[in-house]
Amino acid sequence: MRFLVDCMLGKLAKWLKILGFDTLYFSKANDDQLFEIARRQRRFLLTRDHSLLNRLGSQRALFIESEDWREQIRQVIVSLNLTPKIAPFSRCLNCNIKLKRLSRVNARNLVSPYVYERARRFAFCPQCGRVFWQGTHFKAMEEELSSLFQKVNEKNHTNLSG
Repeated sequence: MRFLVDCMLGKLAKWLKILGFDTLYFSKANDDQLFEIARRQRRFLLTRDHSLLNRLGSQRALFIESEDWREQIRQVIVSLNLTPKIAPFSRCLNCNIKLKRLSRVNARNLVSPYVYERARRFAFCPQCGRVFWQGTHFKAMEEELSSLFQKVNEKNHTNLSG
């Protein structure tokens, strides 16, 4: 699923990319621009703007209810049944392009010696050339994702049983 996220939902956009979803986000775009991008690129719009939602219709847009980004992620995953499509850490957070694996040998000259010695796996963005590895921030992000998925699973179980 390809998303377009309105300017009120920047953190949601970031975490959708972290989860591996093709996500466009513009910090400044008016409703007409968002409507046109969503229509032209056939993107599913995530918004907190009722008027924009009404223009696109509920088949191509979702009204995000909460102001809390964690609840927003849970709402999107549960409402659109996205759990099977999650591919964490597979997109560039800058370019939104799928990352490519990078061998340790090829990473040697692209990262500092400190990073090279500690990281075991690398990936790179074929568009901007940015190199990614599982650094200290990775563990915190993994813990955040684990917490999100636990609550998503609880919510799915509640929806199925009651």
